[in-house]
Amino acid sequence: MSTSVHFEQTERELISRDERRIRDTIAALHRAHLKHDAPAATALYAEDAEVFNLAPPLIHQGVNVEEKQAWMDSWATPIEIVPRDLKITVGGDFAFARCLLQMSGTKKGAEGAVRFWMRGTMEFERIRGSWRIVHEHTSVPFYMDGSFRPAFDLEPERGREGQAA
Repeated sequence: MSTSVHFEQTERELISRDERRIRDTIAALHRAHLKHDAPAATALYAEDAEVFNLAPPLIHQGVNVEEKQAWMDSWATPIEIVPRDLKITVGGDFAFARCLLQMSGTKKGAEGAVRFWMRGTMEFERIRGSWRIVHEHTSVPFYMDGSFRPAFDLEPERGREGQAA
């Protein structure tokens, strides 16, 4: 086997292993939401992670375990946040993942049952040998018809194959 072919094969194996570890991290985040386990969820983020999620403010610096637990405790059922069409790109000690996410569950308050699709992007960094989320961005499109209503009624295109983490 030539050196360049051997190097390319080794590189593919490393990327494949890193991609699997990132998929495992995303799956661990899903399990933490299902179990309302804020310490497990927050442990997957870097201390200084920048999070752009659906709740104000525009930027969250880090993920506060008490705030995360309070949010999780506002749900009567497990919180399902399931990725679809997950794509992961790995380059050295950095990676990013993008997908559609379906969020569902039942809130304790007047909101009741919740089910909608959103867009998600996560950036990862290998820190001391483990992949950590250093940036997360979730968003829901809004109607640009003057109403500025969130487009919670959107569904992914039919015919596309979905991939779970």
